[in-house]
Amino acid sequence: MVTIDELKNLDTSKFTKAAEGWSAVSNRSSAARGRVDHDMLSRLGATQQGEAADAVKTGLGRLSKNYQYIHAECGMIRTALTGLAEELTVPQRKLKQALEDAQALKFTVKPDGSVEFPKSPSTPSPQLPAPAVPGAMLALLKPDSTPDPNQAKAQDIANRIGEALQEAAEIDGRYARALAKLDADPSLDKTDQSDIAGDIKAVRAAAGKLFSESKIPKGGSPKENAEWWKSLGQAERDEYAVMFPSSIGKMDGLPSSVRDEANRILLAEAYSRDEERLESLMRREPREYTQKINPVTGLPIQGEQEKTFAWKKWDQEREVLKERISGMKQIQARFDETGSKDLPEAYLLGFDADGLGRAIVANGNPDTADHTAVYVPGTTTRLSKAEGDINRMASLWKVSSAMPGNPSVSTITWIGYDAPQSAYPTHNGDLIPEAASPSYADKAAPHLKGFLDGIQTAQGGPEASHTTVLGHSYGTYVVGDTSQKQGLGADDIISVASPGMRVSHADELDAPKGHVWSEAAALGNDPVPLGGKAAFLGGDKDTAPLRAALGAAVSEAVPVVPPALGYLVGGMLDQNVPSDRDFGANIMQTDSKDHSGYWDGGSVSLWNQAAVVTGNYDAVKRG
Repeated sequence: MVTIDELKNLDTSKFTKAAEGWSAVSNRSSAARGRVDHDMLSRLGATQQGEAADAVKTGLGRLSKNYQYIHAECGMIRTALTGLAEELTVPQRKLKQALEDAQALKFTVKPDGSVEFPKSPSTPSPQLPAPAVPGAMLALLKPDSTPDPNQAKAQDIANRIGEALQEAAEIDGRYARALAKLDADPSLDKTDQSDIAGDIKAVRAAAGKLFSESKIPKGGSPKENAEWWKSLGQAERDEYAVMFPSSIGKMDGLPSSVRDEANRILLAEAYSRDEERLESLMRREPREYTQKINPVTGLPIQGEQEKTFAWKKWDQEREVLKERISGMKQIQARFDETGSKDLPEAYLLGFDADGLGRAIVANGNPDTADHTAVYVPGTTTRLSKAEGDINRMASLWKVSSAMPGNPSVSTITWIGYDAPQSAYPTHNGDLIPEAASPSYADKAAPHLKGFLDGIQTAQGGPEASHTTVLGHSYGTYVVGDTSQKQGLGADDIISVASPGMRVSHADELDAPKGHVWSEAAALGNDPVPLGGKAAFLGGDKDTAPLRAALGAAVSEAVPVVPPALGYLVGGMLDQNVPSDRDFGANIMQTDSKDHSGYWDGGSVSLWNQAAVVTGNYDAVKRG
């Protein structure tokens, strides 16, 4: 229990100074992680090879994770101490005011909070009135029953003192519980950072009254987000990043380093949560089989069993968790590769484990890059399959950064939307494939636009970096849809194996004239462009009457084809996709043998993309 003297004499500046110390440690740890990733790991990988180098890289990778852990944990201690200092000033002020009031009234406050007060002087008796009638009796005076006014004042002061002490005790206990959780594993092995999630919850529970997520602007433009962030002091920025990483990590327009720190906390939190859920689930596996019953006779079928409904449901939940955990491991694997395979530091610019999952991973810091490429993948994209798309942009970074002059490049994998999960009829059980629907692109467009604007805002404006927007498969349709509805602000657009981009000509896309590029393998190697025409994802070359004429001509040439099917075939012929000459894109050579080979190491396809990304247009091998 907090005493009167403890609360009255409390020096909250000691908590504030301690918080500043922990803040300094947190910030130094963040800076140290950056030096390990950028100055040590990335350079070591570029100059050293062999077992000794690999061992050093492993050790530096672990050191990087530990610095990240120190940054987060010390930041939470800072937040807790700052909150404790600010909250205790309120009951302290109430107590001091009550004590001052008692002193002014010459009341005595005892150590237990009770209040002694002097009794008020007796009120003088009034003059007896003269009898109204000679010989009549005098009126009797009623005794003075008015309570002593000092008693009420003393009770009020005592109540205020008690409330202040009780409030201080509640605050003290709340923060003490939170701080008690912020302890380090004696082994200092924090490569999994498994306790960050619980620590965040503890600090939120303690400081939730002071630091509110509602103060973070919602729905603002990237420019508005950036202005809000700049308006905060460094201490406020640190508090928000640690307390509310989910909100800060997704705010377009904020510096990439800030988003990366916040999203890495989210990644560690989600990984720990799903690992615990999976472990708990595995301990509760229901019975897998039960006796199969003949539905006609109602009798058991000898030697036959079937899986129980409870087990099927359990297995489904298990697979979801395993897939999510796998996706998170794939992201962590890219972090671990910094300095290896000639790769730079990675930045996690967006993350969400729910549903299909989201992940935005950058190779190199886009805020300082002279050339930025944002890659939008297509059908079947999801968190659990992030590795392939992340590796594609890693490959593009290597070739791009090795172009003449060793340009400063950042290549970004943007899994920032729910992509369709079926590409053709019956794929994944869908009679009508999800990739035939424009709805996925419609929902993705504002998110892609916000991200692109946010990157340019953090860079210092659209002229600060040469920006290329690169789409693959259905991702090209997302790019085209965004261009039509939102705008891209791109310097170049690259379409890879596109089923269509919603427009009929390259000049309709939001890029300078002559800066739309296309790669697509021959039909025998990659049927997606033709499939896109069948799904009407391209733009119409001509008018509807001509489509009808084409349909009629097909039906006349092949009488067994009904007019409706003929119209459909005519409509397909009327579609324009980026790999068509009529579309007007710069056709680039490709040596891809299938729909996924455009990023194979040493390929012409990859070289051409890198040439465009870095603005080396003369180096492009045209088709």
